[in-house]
Amino acid sequence: MGGGARQLAGYLAAVAGWLAALAAAVLPHWRQSSYAGDAIITAVGLHEGLWMSCAAQSTGQVQCRLHDSLLSLEVHIQTSRALMVISLLLGFFGIIVSVVGMKCTKVGEEDPVTKSRIAVAGGVLFVLSGLCTLAAVSLYATQVTHEFFRESIIPVNARYEFGSALFVGWGSSSLSMLGGSLLCCSCPAQERRDQQYQRQSQPSTAREFQHHFQCQPLQQRF
Repeated sequence: MGGGARQLAGYLAAVAGWLAALAAAVLPHWRQSSYAGDAIITAVGLHEGLWMSCAAQSTGQVQCRLHDSLLSLEVHIQTSRALMVISLLLGFFGIIVSVVGMKCTKVGEEDPVTKSRIAVAGGVLFVLSGLCTLAAVSLYATQVTHEFFRESIIPVNARYEFGSALFVGWGSSSLSMLGGSLLCCSCPAQERRDQQYQRQSQPSTAREFQHHFQCQPLQQRF
């Protein structure tokens, strides 16, 4: 795969990962009521996310309510919120920076070394964005697992388990890190060596021509 094709594939994968992270951050399905156990004790399915909680009736009606206070939330929810916001900001800047540094764009094409460095910087931003998403989702999943398996008087079928947003978050982090890694494969050092070779080859050719011209006999010049 050529450098331009690799950059384009990495950029598309990273953008897809950023969009998936945005969807995961907005969805209220980070945890949902469990249906494990012998019997279902309620006809209402509960879903909770970083920003709201929803109740789905057996009739199909869904009611959602935003979390009332930020300071009253549990620590893992606040931390996951902050990590997801940082992830989305890093991914947004990565999208802008990578467009400037990609070989298929016309911006800054007169300096390919600097252009490749900008592409690498965009790839680093995407990798950091994926790591933040991975940390947020894994932290929330760890808390859900701990609450599910700890000893409690709450029945098993009244506890919470993983929601679909967690799996979307894991997938988005993988895409972002994969795309960022492909963008980081841009090698400005090789292009720098090519430019230096071109600069060195031109003066040497001129010197050889001048030396050859001076060494010719006077009769052959005229």
